[in-house]
Amino acid sequence: MKIFVSYSHEDREIVKDLTAQLQAANMQVWDAGRDVNPGENLSLEIGKALEQSDAMIVLVSPKSIKSPSVQREFEYALTSPNFKDRLIVVEIKPTKHLPWILRKFRPIRFYESPAKAKRIIVNRVRHLAKATANAS
Repeated sequence: MKIFVSYSHEDREIVKDLTAQLQAANMQVWDAGRDVNPGENLSLEIGKALEQSDAMIVLVSPKSIKSPSVQREFEYALTSPNFKDRLIVVEIKPTKHLPWILRKFRPIRFYESPAKAKRIIVNRVRHLAKATANAS
């Protein structure tokens, strides 16, 4: 299963840690900060990754919620059949103005217990991977 991670650059350290956890669980994780090389067309690479991904994790923070890129990415996930029932919302910092549509996904509150949140995220992704394999 290929996971697209949507986040603000300011939250990069959390992404590195979460990516390592998911990769340890044998998941492929696409991360623009790591997977797009200097000189490559960032928008084009993000578009390709979105089309090829099976699920999305949106990391929500006060910074990411204001990011036009993050907004475009989760809006894409909301309208794409690829991501139907495969969008995981993770609130990494308390966020007052969380869009109502993301609240409907019952965000995982990473900031309350990072270790517990990582376990929940990995388990959810494993469950999605099994469901995807069974549907094939």
